[in-house]
Amino acid sequence: MARREIIEGKLQGNERGYAFLIPTDDRKEDYFIPHSDLKGAMHGDTVLAETTDGGGNRTTARVLKVLERGITELVGTYFTCKSGGFVSPDERKYYNDIFIPFGKGVRAKAGDKVVCKILSYPKRQNPEGIVTKILGRQFDKKAELESILYTYKLGGGFPKPVLDAAKAVSSPTEKDFDGRADYRKLLTMTIDGEDAKDFDDAISVEKLKGGKYRLGVHIADVSHYVIAGGAIDKEAYNRATSVYFPEKVIPMLPEKLCNDVCSLKEGVDRLTLSCVMDISKDGKVLDYVITPSVIRSSARMTYNKVQKIIDGDIALIKQYKPLVKSITLMNELADILIDKRDREGSIDLDVKESAIYVDDSGEIIVTPAPRDKAHRIIEEFMILANVTVAEYMYYLEKPFIYRIHERPTEERLENFYLFLNGLGINAKRKKDGVHPKDFQTLLKKAEGTPYYTLINRVMLRSMQKAKYTPVDVGHFGLSVNHYCHFTSPIRRYPDLVIHRIIKDFLSGKYNLEEKYGEFVFDASKQSSEKERNATEAERAVDDYYKMLYIENYIGEEFDGLVSGVTGFGVFVELNCGVEGLVKVETLKGRRKYVYDEKNYTLSDGKTAYKLGQKVRVKVVGVNMGERRAEFLMVNE
Repeated sequence: MARREIIEGKLQGNERGYAFLIPTDDRKEDYFIPHSDLKGAMHGDTVLAETTDGGGNRTTARVLKVLERGITELVGTYFTCKSGGFVSPDERKYYNDIFIPFGKGVRAKAGDKVVCKILSYPKRQNPEGIVTKILGRQFDKKAELESILYTYKLGGGFPKPVLDAAKAVSSPTEKDFDGRADYRKLLTMTIDGEDAKDFDDAISVEKLKGGKYRLGVHIADVSHYVIAGGAIDKEAYNRATSVYFPEKVIPMLPEKLCNDVCSLKEGVDRLTLSCVMDISKDGKVLDYVITPSVIRSSARMTYNKVQKIIDGDIALIKQYKPLVKSITLMNELADILIDKRDREGSIDLDVKESAIYVDDSGEIIVTPAPRDKAHRIIEEFMILANVTVAEYMYYLEKPFIYRIHERPTEERLENFYLFLNGLGINAKRKKDGVHPKDFQTLLKKAEGTPYYTLINRVMLRSMQKAKYTPVDVGHFGLSVNHYCHFTSPIRRYPDLVIHRIIKDFLSGKYNLEEKYGEFVFDASKQSSEKERNATEAERAVDDYYKMLYIENYIGEEFDGLVSGVTGFGVFVELNCGVEGLVKVETLKGRRKYVYDEKNYTLSDGKTAYKLGQKVRVKVVGVNMGERRAEFLMVNE
């Protein structure tokens, strides 16, 4: 019998009542805790737990003591009962309804979306609370979106001291250019989406003798304006990231900075931190310089326009004639860099993302997110700059914030290879552990098969989440030894911090260990947590918009792929990215359907549904509570 351990960790709940313990130390495995062993602990709580022998491959534990309650306020739907009411949380990981005694409901009616504060946690009973705010009626768009912002603690405006400090910031003058490399005469351009308002990266490309390229990645020098420890910096630290929704952006910095003074606008002098790299014709960085600089963007370009120029659009080529040579060179260089990363084993996951737009009339449009060559050009250039800067700082052995992506855990790897075997794919694991090249080879083998999209997604889930840390262990997905986030200081706090560190090092004025030695640990932890929170919030809002979109197509038929198989039904994903459930009781068959967990199939002996299978479904409804569409199989 395995030796039992006492572990401190945070609970991640599940709507079915069980939870996973995420240890607070650096161990990579999570622990499964069945509902009976939670002992009143709930999603978000920090607990002391004891490992148990769960049998099989699953690592299990049971709660000994709740150290700290993680959620003391939540958003949900109010329902009445004889003794008062209940709030059913929107956060499905929070398994328990909150009991609201008489007089504590603030005149909430059944079906209201409310904010609820938890006051007590009685043993063997539901938590008790009080309604503090009524947001509106359930399913009302404004109330639903506001409830998501409340759930993830987002959406508040900037405090007055922050806005006052931002007002005092002015555009750079000639005095600010002293000591900076002057790239104002260099042809530079920003390439962003059609509706972008903040431009934090500009690109320049030249062809040198001997087939070499000179790539300049010029990033807005936000650190010049956001002083460490000031009001703006403290608020940026708390937010740590900008959050993007279809009709709203919650920025990390006040608008005066992110959309004006720091933004690399066309034809305007702007302060930057540049990484200028000389690159060989096979994609190797031969030499580079990282320096504070000043640029004047030659053009504000969009992905759409750049792609059309690459594709040979005569009208746009004529309109942007001064930029065409530079765009052609960018396209050439991106091909070289893509080929180099491919040779080195970088995992280029093709996970279908959805792009959600709302037009002027309010109509919601959901389409597959574009990933054309114009997007790839910027992606490749940003990756190269991030790698170059990370390597530079790593060998200096100074405090820094790296972006790391650790190898998959043994448990996740085992499950991933079992999944592949269930699909009939013979994938053998190497004895010396998994390498990025192994995953890349698997993806190439799967291209053209019905399972390709699904394998991409399950492969992504099998990997660990990327995070920020001062301890550099490399980036598994990109197959590089050193990586950081250098290119987006307008919207990411770690980028802002490393700009400060680089500039302080170049100035030679500071003891970096003394100034940043402890801070990089705090900033890494804060930024990783806030990034996860923002990602979950963005996903929740996107799911809600997808339901508003598909609601208009009830009764219509679509092609899709089986994206999940369970005992209670079949999940189908449409080409636009909307996912829905076909309940098992709606499937026609000659006998009861049985779920084969090993082979991921649901079968009645004659008809079988399996992962990656192409199907046609009819939209029959929308479950707004679970933000999931309901489908029926067509022509089974």
